[in-house]
Amino acid sequence: MTAAKAMIGVIEDDPALQELLVEELEAEGYKVTAWGSVEGFKKAAATLDLIISDIRLPGQSGLSLLDSLKNEDNAPALLLITAFGTVDQAVDALKQGADDFLTKPLDVEHLLLSVQRILEHRSLQRELKRYRQQQKGPGGLVGQSPSMRKLYDQIERIAPADGSVLITGESGTGKELVAKALHQLSDRAEQSFQAVNCAGIPADLMESEFFGHAAGAFTGAQKKRQGLLKQADGGTLLLDEIGEMPMALQAKLLRVLQEGTIRAVGSDEEETVNVRILAATHQDLEKQVEDGRFRQDLFYRLETFSLRVPPLRERGEDIERLANYFLQQLRKGSDKAVQSISPAALEQLYRYRFPGNVRELQNAIERAFTFSRDDKIAVEDLPQRILESAHEPEVEYAAEWPTLDEYQNQYIRKVLVHAEGNKSKAAEILGVTRRTLYRWLEQHGE
Repeated sequence: MTAAKAMIGVIEDDPALQELLVEELEAEGYKVTAWGSVEGFKKAAATLDLIISDIRLPGQSGLSLLDSLKNEDNAPALLLITAFGTVDQAVDALKQGADDFLTKPLDVEHLLLSVQRILEHRSLQRELKRYRQQQKGPGGLVGQSPSMRKLYDQIERIAPADGSVLITGESGTGKELVAKALHQLSDRAEQSFQAVNCAGIPADLMESEFFGHAAGAFTGAQKKRQGLLKQADGGTLLLDEIGEMPMALQAKLLRVLQEGTIRAVGSDEEETVNVRILAATHQDLEKQVEDGRFRQDLFYRLETFSLRVPPLRERGEDIERLANYFLQQLRKGSDKAVQSISPAALEQLYRYRFPGNVRELQNAIERAFTFSRDDKIAVEDLPQRILESAHEPEVEYAAEWPTLDEYQNQYIRKVLVHAEGNKSKAAEILGVTRRTLYRWLEQHGE
């Protein structure tokens, strides 16, 4: 936060001291507004970065600001001025959240240093908050690339609709996380979320698994058992790898979607269920419909709402966001000294195409973290298949082409990684001035 941009409020009832504070702060380039009381400040409802307030004031004290600021979002920092007799009060105020205090008579140089330190710290706090907010989308999904922001918007629109959803995407892209996000943002969030992999259930047991069975329905069925559809009643059921579901069971699932009823294996009674069906697949279901391996009517019913989860190679700068996210998760359960990922290792990650998508990246970071002997993950810590990848950085766009602005942003990001964060070197490579580079980065929130 530069001096020219910082807004400071001064609350001081001594006219001479108030004038001195305003003059010294304005001389440093700050924009300053002053009041003689807390009441006057509150009436003005000014937007500030920092408040400098005397503790002893007519009417409300400077300490009263502390309680009111705690209840505000993006509250300004607070620097208190105190006489010798109220030092204990000022120390208590620090414990409660004030940023600093100074004693009278004021040392102007000390004041200006304190102001600079507080503003720099507050700027870092806000940047960290913004960074953390940017890292995650609905349901804890990580990433802020254009393709993921589009997905977030679709999730937020579809989640309240309550209809079935078809989630498509390559293996390892995070389809189950998308399903959980849909559940968490729906009216069913407080109810059960069940997930089942259709490819992991033997075909002869699949009907019983989904619909349950009556006692004695078949050999070994000694007790009545609820199926997944009944267990998820009121909530959400994710059918992962729906393309592996047998045709006979697809017909029964269609009936559940149309009528909301199920019949357990070996039972003559129908039961009503209220469950939202989410289906996920990495297969081309339209091709399976053409080949007669998937029911067309079920496909159309599921496709009422559809979401495509983009592969990692389409997500640009999310590679770095995800890599750092996985690293921080690993650090929580370890006493290793690894703090970050080296620029050279990041560049190697950008060069790799990640056929296994986010899951493969997560495994790669876990492997690199385990083998790292330094405070940074180095190139040699990465899996061999990534080291041997000679593919140049390139983005594929299977569904849509990026805008020129999006492509430019991705290119600038790669150059910055190559330049190890050195903006002067990056500007030289890009053939632009540093001022132009800074303007580009500001436009993209860097």
